[in-house]
Amino acid sequence: QVQLVESGGDSVQAGGSLRLSCVASKATYVAYCMGWFRQVPGKGREAVAQIDNFARPTYADAVKGRFTIYKDVKKDTLYLQMNNLKPEDTANYSCAVDSTRGIDCTASEYNIWGQGTQVTVSS
Repeated sequence: QVQLVESGGDSVQAGGSLRLSCVASKATYVAYCMGWFRQVPGKGREAVAQIDNFARPTYADAVKGRFTIYKDVKKDTLYLQMNNLKPEDTANYSCAVDSTRGIDCTASEYNIWGQGTQVTVSS
């Protein structure tokens, strides 16, 4: 069964950094659109960052300049480096794959999801 397993979530002070990891159980998934999403209770899921099969990233305006998405194809792993964290970044972060496309990822309908990892930023 296909799996995406996230790790790296933690509680940090504002201004701190974290790196989230998402290991894919299927090597080919890193060739498709992959993304990081976040959700807080009572709110909808928000796309944070996405990356296509050419490793071209896109970011939500709220995280531009602070977060970096990248992947290591040899390790079948997607990362999200988060710097200068703010309390409003507090959320459950999930990674996802759209196994039907590798470009134009902002139009993706992601069909494979991990369980998520919690990030809490205190002021």
